[in-house]
Amino acid sequence: MKKKGEFRIRVIYADTDAMGIVYYTNYIKWFEIGRVELMREMGIVYSELEAEGYNLPVIEVSCHYLSPARYDDIVVIETEITTIRRASIRFDYVILDEEKTRILAEGFTLHPFTNGEGKIVRAPRHVLDRING
Repeated sequence: MKKKGEFRIRVIYADTDAMGIVYYTNYIKWFEIGRVELMREMGIVYSELEAEGYNLPVIEVSCHYLSPARYDDIVVIETEITTIRRASIRFDYVILDEEKTRILAEGFTLHPFTNGEGKIVRAPRHVLDRING
């Protein structure tokens, strides 16, 4: 099964600061876009997980900023599942320019599977099956 995805987005004006450079928190938003779209491509829809009583809160995030993106640029979000354990999942990200010649940022997020009360629980079997193929 696919554990890596690539998604393109255009930088909108609202994502930039007064200098036309992407505001740093937007890279974290792009991480979420990459994560949700990769899961969707794998047949794991986050809203369906929530309906089943599971959540994937972010408990750790890291982002290393290397080069700025600017208004109207196309950026590529590469997302990969690098670790899946009984009760957690880690996604790694690389944000690149459209030509994929310049890394703009790289990082990761770590997520436990939790129930409706916020208690850490085992990952649902169907999620593990889709990820592990």
